[in-house]
Amino acid sequence: MSGGNDPRVFFAAERTLLAWIRTGLAVMGLGFVVARFGLFVRLVAHGATAAPPATSSTALGVAFVLLGAASIAMGTVQFVRFSRALPPSDRPQSYHVGWATSLGAMLGALGVVLAIYLLVRAGAV
Repeated sequence: MSGGNDPRVFFAAERTLLAWIRTGLAVMGLGFVVARFGLFVRLVAHGATAAPPATSSTALGVAFVLLGAASIAMGTVQFVRFSRALPPSDRPQSYHVGWATSLGAMLGALGVVLAIYLLVRAGAV
């Protein structure tokens, strides 16, 4: 194992990226639920016609969504940095790193879009 040529190192890094993606998705999902549950509580309390504007639940939900998107983005950046630092012998041949990084980038961007949607839907923007 001392001479390199161990693709397990690369695959461990990829599993770590996938763990960050799962964590980010879970935090984004929690944020969505928090933001939408606040709307549900307001509608039940005041009726559909007299629901007051969004307050702290939307802000907290958006913060969770942005935190999840940031964790996905930072995990992706860290994976790219680590992958570039690995010697070619530690990377599997004919393996394209772009799929995992593209997935991370798209999910991070979709998290930002979700946060904007929640803000617009709540009337905060």
